[in-house]
Amino acid sequence: MSAPDPLLSSEWRALLEAALAARAKAHAPYSRFPVGAAVRGASGRIYSGCNVENASSGLTVCAERVAVWKAISEGEREVVALAVVTESGAMPCGACRQVLSEFAQDLPILVADTAGQARFTSLAALYPQPFSRANLVKAEGEERSAP
Repeated sequence: MSAPDPLLSSEWRALLEAALAARAKAHAPYSRFPVGAAVRGASGRIYSGCNVENASSGLTVCAERVAVWKAISEGEREVVALAVVTESGAMPCGACRQVLSEFAQDLPILVADTAGQARFTSLAALYPQPFSRANLVKAEGEERSAP
């Protein structure tokens, strides 16, 4: 990928560079589709992740989820931005969208390809009606309430 767009803010450039560096570490021997992602926690700290494939494909984990789980395991409880880099500029999958929705009301997302093209979207645009805590049934006799 060429250098991140100089028109991006320094915060977005740092997030994109972290996602690009993570992509280089991807373990994708089956799909040959390496992905890098980076999230910024509410603290301002960046957490990156790459996809890690497994011969039992159901055990494969996406880059976005690795980045989120790293953030949460380090004490973050909210993510405020996401950058994803793939060869083609692919969007996060449905499972990743669901995981992201657990830790962000809405989330600005920068999706980039390896040719240096990048575009912004948001979690709300990609996943407008997530399954949430409000959908879970409480113990018998208790009413559901919004989070």
